[in-house]
Amino acid sequence: MELGSDIFETNSAEETFAVGKAIGEAARPGEVYALLGDLGVGKTVFTQGFAQGLGISEAVSSPTFTILQIYEEGRLPLYHFDVYRIGDPEEMEEIGFDEYADGDGVCLIEWANLIEELLPERTRVIRIEKDLERGLDYRRIQCGTETR
Repeated sequence: MELGSDIFETNSAEETFAVGKAIGEAARPGEVYALLGDLGVGKTVFTQGFAQGLGISEAVSSPTFTILQIYEEGRLPLYHFDVYRIGDPEEMEEIGFDEYADGDGVCLIEWANLIEELLPERTRVIRIEKDLERGLDYRRIQCGTETR
C-alpha cells in the first residue's frame, strides 16, 4: 500500500482497516488527524487499524460517551476523541484538548468538523465516504493536510 497516494478505495472492512494501519505506521509525534465521515462509513474500523499501526493491541472502540480514550501501549500514545456529542467546543478545553494536541502522541478525532475552530493550523484530514452505486462495502478514503 502506497502512502504517497491521497485517495484509497476499499471494498471491505479489512481493506479499510489496512489503510488505517498503514497511516498509523507512518504517524509521527504531535500529529493531529481529523477523521470525517457519516455514521456507518467505517471510522471506527479505520481507527482500529490506525491503532494497530501504532503498535496498540488492546481493543479500540469509539469513545462516543466518554469523548476521549487514551491508548499508551504503542510506539506513540494515541488520543482518540469522538466529539459527536460535544455541545460546545469549549467543552474540549475542559478535557485539556490543547495539551493532547501539542503532546508527544497522536490525536485522532472523529467528527472533527464539529470543533473545526480548535484544530491546529496543520491538521491531517481523512474523509471516508460511501458510494452505494459501487457496492455496500465500497469506501473512498481521502487523505490530505489542511492549513488554515
